[in-house]
Amino acid sequence: MAQRKNRIKAWLTRTLEIPPDVMMDLPRITMIGRLHIYIENHRGLLLFSDTEVRLMLKQGQCIIQGKDFVIKTILPEEILLEGTIELVRYIDS
Repeated sequence: MAQRKNRIKAWLTRTLEIPPDVMMDLPRITMIGRLHIYIENHRGLLLFSDTEVRLMLKQGQCIIQGKDFVIKTILPEEILLEGTIELVRYIDS
């Protein structure tokens, strides 16, 4: 059932030219060099330290590793992080 629902969403995205992150409830990640990362459509902050940030996503987690992290902006579904970004990865759950 979930696969069929995802196929329908993908078809609607292509047909109606709606951005996939909106239609399929995916995170949108914008990086500016290695200094800033802006993540939209997350489900909450799981961990924050000056070297690692973990965000809950609809499907899994996003892990950002680096150093000297500072949260510049945090809203219910958006976060702007500043520091030296060394790694961004997803963990499926």
